[in-house]
Amino acid sequence: MIKSMTGYGKAEAVLAGRKFTIEMKSVNHRFLEISLRLPGMFLPFEGEIKKRIGEQFSRGRIEATLRADGDGNAETAGRFTLNLPLIRNYHALLGQMKEDLNLRGEITLEVMAGFRDAFIPMETSQDPAALWEGLSKILAAAMRALIEMREKEGGSLKSDLVDRLNRIADCLEGIDRRVPQVVLDYQKRLGDRVRELTGGLAFDEARLLQEVAIMAERSDITEEIVRFRSHIDQFNDLLAGEDAAGRKIDFLIQEMGREINTIGSKSGDAEISRGVIEIKSELAKLREQVQNIE
Repeated sequence: MIKSMTGYGKAEAVLAGRKFTIEMKSVNHRFLEISLRLPGMFLPFEGEIKKRIGEQFSRGRIEATLRADGDGNAETAGRFTLNLPLIRNYHALLGQMKEDLNLRGEITLEVMAGFRDAFIPMETSQDPAALWEGLSKILAAAMRALIEMREKEGGSLKSDLVDRLNRIADCLEGIDRRVPQVVLDYQKRLGDRVRELTGGLAFDEARLLQEVAIMAERSDITEEIVRFRSHIDQFNDLLAGEDAAGRKIDFLIQEMGREINTIGSKSGDAEISRGVIEIKSELAKLREQVQNIE
């Protein structure tokens, strides 16, 4: 399924008397890049959150923000409590630092009180591990909302890609139909030129046909057209598939560009050149759109 890399998802729920909100935004990026903004108490879950996001998305820069709002309870509003597990850990680390490095000085109250998150609002004193089960459900809901938006925009992108691919296929068929006439036109021009130069005298018709055959071989674009058609078929298969297709489609467009460049260089026919220019124009638009696809 074609999905855009641009989208937005949001989910929220009340857990242990507090409202938790997760917002997710995604934009174009060559690879998957995840940026998280979490309250300090949830930093231990950063790895798990990134893992879960990575299981659902393959490309794009995704920014996820978790906010925790208090419930406005008058008994706890504006009141703080000690973050004793964190303080004990800081104290143990400082003691180890003094011993290992043979440092002087005392571990004072002033030192301990200066550490970040040593004091936390009472409403944030719940055990993060106890909240994780509920938070994981909010994360899943936010990801579903983001995926739905990316799929919706992907549907619009797919329609545009199909239209442009059909235009390219039509131009390619026009080029293919023109090829036999190019040889006949060359044969006529060459014959007229030879007759003009010989003043109407007899000339070797076999030699003329040999020159036409050499020209036809040098300008033959059959292989390029066959490969181009194969790329179009693969393109359509990717558009109809369920897997993330952005990188594969980008590669196919590069290959189409190589084939049409060869066709243009081999043929000196004005009508074929117009078809080549039209295909190149559509390929440039396809390439731009594909940068938005996961």
